[in-house]
Amino acid sequence: MNKVFKVSESPHVRGSHSTRRIMLDVIIALTPGAVFGIFNFGPGALIRLLVGIGVCIATEAIYQAAMKKKVTVSDLSAALTGLLLAMNLPAEFPIWMEVVGCVFAIIVVKQLFGGLGQNFMNPALAARAFLLLAYTAQMTNYVIDGVSSPTPLAILKPGGEAVGDTNLWDMFFGSVNGVIGETSVIFLMAGAVYLLIRRVISPRIPFIYIGTFAALIFFLAPGHQLDFMYMLKEVCGGGLILGAFFMATDYVTSPSTPMGKVYFGLILGLLTFLFRMFGGSPEGVSYAIIFSNMLVPFLELATVPKPFGWEKPEKKGAGK
Repeated sequence: MNKVFKVSESPHVRGSHSTRRIMLDVIIALTPGAVFGIFNFGPGALIRLLVGIGVCIATEAIYQAAMKKKVTVSDLSAALTGLLLAMNLPAEFPIWMEVVGCVFAIIVVKQLFGGLGQNFMNPALAARAFLLLAYTAQMTNYVIDGVSSPTPLAILKPGGEAVGDTNLWDMFFGSVNGVIGETSVIFLMAGAVYLLIRRVISPRIPFIYIGTFAALIFFLAPGHQLDFMYMLKEVCGGGLILGAFFMATDYVTSPSTPMGKVYFGLILGLLTFLFRMFGGSPEGVSYAIIFSNMLVPFLELATVPKPFGWEKPEKKGAGK
């Protein structure tokens, strides 16, 4: 009996994760950090989180409708971009400036390059970098309990002008100043564990990233070599945990090959160390991830696994 088999295009191995399910899992994982940000900074943080999500969704829907494209906001990628961008903003950041950042993230970084899957860098981080360049004073105005004060990283930065004290426990729990979603290590790690259990992200990039950065800080930090406590504070401070688990692992802008992920993590750790220790800003995660995003095509090209059974062709005349 003859049977007709229909052979579809690759890939032939499929998983249960859809784009919507992956985005939803990341949003769920970010929720503890976002909720703590509201607790830490008050209603202003909640307003900016809602504005970020709402404006990104609306911007994508309006743009796609105007361009006669399929409206894809139901995949939750725009909502995730808005949430991530808002979590990277100070709680007192002007709302109209946040709207500008949302539009920049969705239209300039995402849609103009073809939409989800075609953007060459993380839209939320690209928008944060844009806002930091355009509105530096507002992006570095950190207010908690009505008082403007430096972040722990500003105090820790070698040669920095900020004065004050840093407490490791406060940095770990999150009772410190900073942007809305980066302060609480314990709540961010709870979300990261959720993503790892759900197998949404691979542990390779975040662990190599954080491990490389921690080793460089421990051995090479100016004036703090072999200072274990200083290393822990640098790891817990700023957006390192948020960036390592929730943005460096972005499927579109990170390598897909195993060795590519290793090199990606190493580069991220090195760049973050250089930016934090020798750059003009105490933070360096955003720029490290953006710069590394642009290296992904080269990393993948250099680390493509050899097909099973592949043999290196002999050079002409080699057998003579």
